[in-house]
Amino acid sequence: MEAHDLPLAGLVVLDFSQYLAGPSCAMRLADLGADVIKVERPQGGDACRGLVVADQMHDGDSALFHTINRNKRSFAADLKDPGDLARVVALVRQADVMIHNFRPGVMERIGLDYPSASAINPRLVYASITGYGAEGPWQDKPGQDLLVQSLSGLAWLAGNDADPPTPAGVSVVDILTGAHLAQGILAALLRRAVHGRGAQVEASLLESALDLQFEPFTAFLNDPSGLQPRRSAVSHANVHAAAPYGIYATADGHLALAMGALDRLGALLECEPLRVAAAAAPDTWFSRRDDFKHLLAEHLRTQSTAYWLARLEPAGIWCADVLTWPELVAHPGFTVLDMVQEITSDSGARMRTTRCPIRIDGKPLRHARGAPRLGAHTQDIVTAFGLPSAQ
Repeated sequence: MEAHDLPLAGLVVLDFSQYLAGPSCAMRLADLGADVIKVERPQGGDACRGLVVADQMHDGDSALFHTINRNKRSFAADLKDPGDLARVVALVRQADVMIHNFRPGVMERIGLDYPSASAINPRLVYASITGYGAEGPWQDKPGQDLLVQSLSGLAWLAGNDADPPTPAGVSVVDILTGAHLAQGILAALLRRAVHGRGAQVEASLLESALDLQFEPFTAFLNDPSGLQPRRSAVSHANVHAAAPYGIYATADGHLALAMGALDRLGALLECEPLRVAAAAAPDTWFSRRDDFKHLLAEHLRTQSTAYWLARLEPAGIWCADVLTWPELVAHPGFTVLDMVQEITSDSGARMRTTRCPIRIDGKPLRHARGAPRLGAHTQDIVTAFGLPSAQ
């Protein structure tokens, strides 16, 4: 798809954010056609450039930085310098969207808080991410994914009943919060198109983590006992799903089972103890979930995953193999999605990563431009937007 055909073509987004949540939001807007200008401090830029844990480096920066900042332009500016700040204010005056994830109070000190920015540009959609909201006893805590998973109860939902709280293996709260912010921005842009005025859009990691848990958390809120629900002890910690819900070891791998009638499942698997027990007391499928899961766990170890899938899939049972990444990328089901794209950095270095998961008019969205070098587009942006000269 040509750049000018993308839904957000012609919109200018200023991305002041760092790390994952804010940059992932801005990346998605760039995927959809916006001109995203990443405003970075001249010394070091986005702290994510140097974030190396088990991460690869790519072209001098962390691979994570390149993944989350592809298809953006970099504008170097020291917000504490009056001359650079004047340039940024001139950019704000012409922008459509502004994104930041500074802690509460930082933008107020700079003079780029929402009231100030909206006075500069009344049509501006001003979007911000915080860890725990803009007020309250947690407002100054570090807004970091693992910490929010822990505080929100999300880590407690994983694992089995005897296991300690187990966080997700990816920064799920960061990415979800970025998606929530993008939804709010798009809604505000639609309102602006109709009514001509900008908006303030806010999201927080904690609120996104709570929203992610809406199903079990709603049940907890409406439980008159007020007690913490008990995690399942076998195969999956889900607090509200009855057996067979979970992942089970087989003779050569693992098998995922979702919802299904236990008596029928027992018959299909030729697991007579399960069939008999489930048929005798169908009203106990939740209260005795761990008993039923134990029966399943012992039985499923006796044959391969492929053996069980051959019995269950033709019968319409919701089940799946549990794949590693090498197994996933070798599978035709992955190949047909065409989810991998190659991006090229300013120096010509190439890197494979995922593409945008959205399709527009039946076409996947791809962009070959990688993440920018720090300040690589500063002069181009100064010229294109008629910004004040450096002092």
